Amino acid sequence: MGKIKVKQVKSSINKTQRQKRTLEALGLRKIGQVVEHEATPNILGMVSKVEHLVSTEEA
Repeated sequence: MGKIKVKQVKSSINKTQRQKRTLEALGLRKIGQVVEHEATPNILGMVSKVEHLVSTEEA
């Protein structure tokens, strides 16, 4: 599988605890932070749960 870059574009303030933990599991702590992950079904599922807070692109 390929790699994807995930960038946090919105704050997690006033979001549910589940969404905050998902961002933390992806390795995102600050707005503007970018992390790179393998495009596995687990990672893609986490990204889809917080897609309103992050942007993605193929790496």
